[in-house]
Amino acid sequence: MPGPIRASADALARRVLRGIHRLGFLAGRLRDRGNEIELLHRSMGFAALALVTLIPLLIVIAAAAPFRHRGFALWIVDGMALSGQSARSVEEVFSPPREVISTTGTFSLVALAVFGLTFASSVQTGYRKAWELSVGAWHRAWRQTVWAVALIVYLYAEVQTRAVLTGPARTTVIVVTGIAFFWWGQAILLGGAIPPRVLLPGALATMAGLVGLRIFSSLVFAPLIVSNAISYGAVGTVLIVESWLAGVGFVVFGGALLGRHLNDKPGPPAPPEPPASAQPPARPT
Repeated sequence: MPGPIRASADALARRVLRGIHRLGFLAGRLRDRGNEIELLHRSMGFAALALVTLIPLLIVIAAAAPFRHRGFALWIVDGMALSGQSARSVEEVFSPPREVISTTGTFSLVALAVFGLTFASSVQTGYRKAWELSVGAWHRAWRQTVWAVALIVYLYAEVQTRAVLTGPARTTVIVVTGIAFFWWGQAILLGGAIPPRVLLPGALATMAGLVGLRIFSSLVFAPLIVSNAISYGAVGTVLIVESWLAGVGFVVFGGALLGRHLNDKPGPPAPPEPPASAQPPARPT
């Protein structure tokens, strides 16, 4: 092999090895940091709070919205990329009657709103832990309120695109609006503690993870919903939806954590201290 070609191949091999080393280092840091903030535990908490606090609120809101009488179930079906029997199984569980608004009292609506803020607070806590910031006090609940309202509007708009867009056009709109929402969402919940330009990689990572989760859901969760609905009824369907929500939580918090570490630029290692034997002897006084 001629000298210049061999030198170029050696340089390329060194760059590849350095890239692999950096990826391994980043993966190790993400694993350690994920363990520190209890990423899996927070993802399970995200799913539990979403099922207990957020979903009832969204069901009531969807029942009052012009969703062609399919209600909140359409959000789940669209988010999980379901169709056919799996979509019908979810609709049977999460589609309430249209009378749900007339039978919901003022106290129930207030309680649902408070539950929605509890969910927003958990997301805010996860973001602040990912960036190693102190958790905000309740006097900043207005940020959680604004984020919760924006989340509902974002979900509503995303589903409504089914009626006007199809194929790549709808995918492009969903991806762009999703990046914008998670970029803005981090900024509003972190209270301006992190510059917006630094938050963009986290929003990109979050949306990429949600796209991957959507593909995984259509391939894995969809057939599981059908089989579980036959074997266990509505409980089996709820179990799969809860598993999907845990995946969403993992992506939301993991995307923010990945974005944070992509922005980190560790400095050069500190020079080693000389051994004690090499220290100059102290002058006698």
